Amino acid sequence: MSIPLDNLVITGACGGLGSALAAEALARGAKVALVGLDLATLEALAAPAPGRCAIYTPDVSDSAAMQAMAEDWTGRFGSPDAVIANAGVAGGFDTAQACDLAVFRRILEINLLGVATTFQPFVAPMRERGRGMLAGIASLAGRRGLPGNGAYCASKGGLIRYLESLRAELRPNGVRVCTVSPGYLRTALTAGNRFAMPGLMAPEAAASAILRALSQGQEQLVLPRRLGWLSNALGLLPDAWHDALLLRQPRKPRAGDPGATPIPGLPADATSRAPAAPPESTVH
Repeated sequence: MSIPLDNLVITGACGGLGSALAAEALARGAKVALVGLDLATLEALAAPAPGRCAIYTPDVSDSAAMQAMAEDWTGRFGSPDAVIANAGVAGGFDTAQACDLAVFRRILEINLLGVATTFQPFVAPMRERGRGMLAGIASLAGRRGLPGNGAYCASKGGLIRYLESLRAELRPNGVRVCTVSPGYLRTALTAGNRFAMPGLMAPEAAASAILRALSQGQEQLVLPRRLGWLSNALGLLPDAWHDALLLRQPRKPRAGDPGATPIPGLPADATSRAPAAPPESTVH
């Protein structure tokens, strides 16, 4: 099966993977809706192809704003062949800290709810046409909980299940749904990580693989493939062994910690909190 990718909507187009996806799609001659929060980055992306782009800066969890974006894009350029819900944030999480609950909520709003609000305006038109591709950028972290990273893992695990549900719903209508599960990409979201990142991949390589998979109508993509095999192998370990192995790794930086990436829309007091207990204290 060959799916045209001449008209795309890409959220998170300011980030490493989103920028790479947009740049490659534009280089191929596609029309691209650039959705993100950094206006300067989006303008730089659009500069080489001003007649084939439109820039939008909504909060992806705001359904009214996303509806308005979809209506404007469709009115100007027509219905998209594919919608890539790529917007996402990451941050460490400590359940013992009350202020971290705001971090959990915001990560879920962007990483999980944001995908549904991105897709929603396009589902009915795609059903009516009997074709289209909806792609959600999940993560291998959604397959297994990681100590100190519960909010992110929960958001991506929930996303994987949501995409499975949507795939089954839309299959009779000819609309494809693809779950993309990258491992570690060399982007701002991983720049502050202090733990090992096997299979670290350049966003440009990931973008090429994703667009190729979508054009072929694939429903599952793991990047890189060998990391998916490693994840499956680790999943066969007893839980106690798996947990002990992961507890030896440094934790993901929490909001406000050195190396943490900003989380848009996070209340200011979410970064004013007591320090978490060092993870070493839980290792025996």
